[in-house]
Amino acid sequence: MTENAELTATFTELYGTAPEGIWAAPGRVNLIGEYTDFNDGFVMPLALPHTARAAVARRTDGVLRLHSTDVPGGVVSLRVDELTPHSGHGWAAYPAGVVWALLEAGHPVTGADIQLTSTVPVGAGLSSSAALEVVTGLALNDLFALGLSAPELAVLGQRAENAFVGVPCGVMDQMASACCTEGHALYLDTRDLTQRQVPFDLAAQGLQLLVVDTRVKHALGDGAYAERRAGCEAGARALGIGTLRDLPYEGLDAALGTLAAAGEDESVVRYVRHVVSDNHRVEQVIALLDAGEVRAAGPVLNAGHVSLRDDLRVSCPELDLVVSSANAAGALGARMTGGGFGGSAIVLVEEAAADTVAKSVSEAFTSAGYAAPGVFPAVPSAGARRVSAA
Repeated sequence: MTENAELTATFTELYGTAPEGIWAAPGRVNLIGEYTDFNDGFVMPLALPHTARAAVARRTDGVLRLHSTDVPGGVVSLRVDELTPHSGHGWAAYPAGVVWALLEAGHPVTGADIQLTSTVPVGAGLSSSAALEVVTGLALNDLFALGLSAPELAVLGQRAENAFVGVPCGVMDQMASACCTEGHALYLDTRDLTQRQVPFDLAAQGLQLLVVDTRVKHALGDGAYAERRAGCEAGARALGIGTLRDLPYEGLDAALGTLAAAGEDESVVRYVRHVVSDNHRVEQVIALLDAGEVRAAGPVLNAGHVSLRDDLRVSCPELDLVVSSANAAGALGARMTGGGFGGSAIVLVEEAAADTVAKSVSEAFTSAGYAAPGVFPAVPSAGARRVSAA
């Protein structure tokens, strides 16, 4: 039985009727540009082959029923006119939040039965939550003929996560899930959502991008993410600019001096340095990819990790070990990716050396007494789409 047939059968058994279709939305890994999206900056994610899939059927009675094959427990049944931000519901808050955001924006959603399943690793910094949001939004957009574009669905997914779930994330994860295309990385300006699909065919260049899941779970709702966002906003205010995007890289040193002289907290100075320099690193990587010099992006990844570790301080010993052991084994470059405090790192390697580097990282984890990491190649994949008519 195919995955879609299995999902259809599960839906039918659960809800007593067949779904009207199946949709899929991917997780993502971010090549470069971390903690820049809520500062109106630049990012460069790519979609993974791992997806959240949703079998969905419309309802007309105002009832929203949600079930996941991945989470123990029964069907979560809610009323769409009673959805309230910050009201809990665990994993179901993500799809429920999308329904809330659609209704809040004036879109007529009269209820739905939704069965979800996902292959995106949870807590690995690969946007499992954004995949749930985007797949829900896309399915309801199609079924209720709402006419929303992929970027509009991404913004609604972000609204759900910010206002309903309560995580102050930027828009990168949802945009990556909604808008990425196969064989490309997404160069995104998060200020105006302009985007460019940048060819990223590593195999043609004899390269691989490995994702190393440390299996250290992160939870961005614990305040650390919000604290860094607040610090970035404080830095922008102190500099008299709208967001840190407005500070050019060439003016960074002078701006840091201004912040120090004004007695700004040392953490604010570090956060500003990271965001402005990471925006610059995105532009460096874009230039290298456009020039066909992918290998030269390795040192830029390394510099990005140092900044995340030392300035933003969102790394952890396991992530640092991935980077150091991979580079010692001959990787071209590596860095943590995503929100940090656990999750995943990416490693750019020659294809011929991929197995050796992966083995070295795993052995380093064993020597340090850590659980074995998960390692797989990041294959630039398609964004959200309908995968079955029924």
